[in-house]
Amino acid sequence: MEMLMIFFVIAILIVTMWVMFKFRGFQQKFLTVFLIVLILFSFFSFYLAFNGKNITIKSVSDVEKLGKLYFSWLGNVFNNIKILTTQAIKMRWEGNRTIKSIRLT
Repeated sequence: MEMLMIFFVIAILIVTMWVMFKFRGFQQKFLTVFLIVLILFSFFSFYLAFNGKNITIKSVSDVEKLGKLYFSWLGNVFNNIKILTTQAIKMRWEGNRTIKSIRLT
């Protein structure tokens, strides 16, 4: 039920932004799409970072802990992407040599 409510609030935010900028120029539409993507990215990244953790925000120190946890998680995500990209670059992408050596007659 809580998750449904969060989706509902995000949907209302996105629809409101879309209606506000619907009749504007290209730059405004780009800004609207960028903000919608940013809101969705933030929501899903917060959800993934804090999923399954008992979180309560009762003081400023709790907010600081959540910020450290989130940015640590986000940093690990980017580090994993960097490692994956590096490994993909290091691979030999020559293809199958046996196929090149076969003559088509």
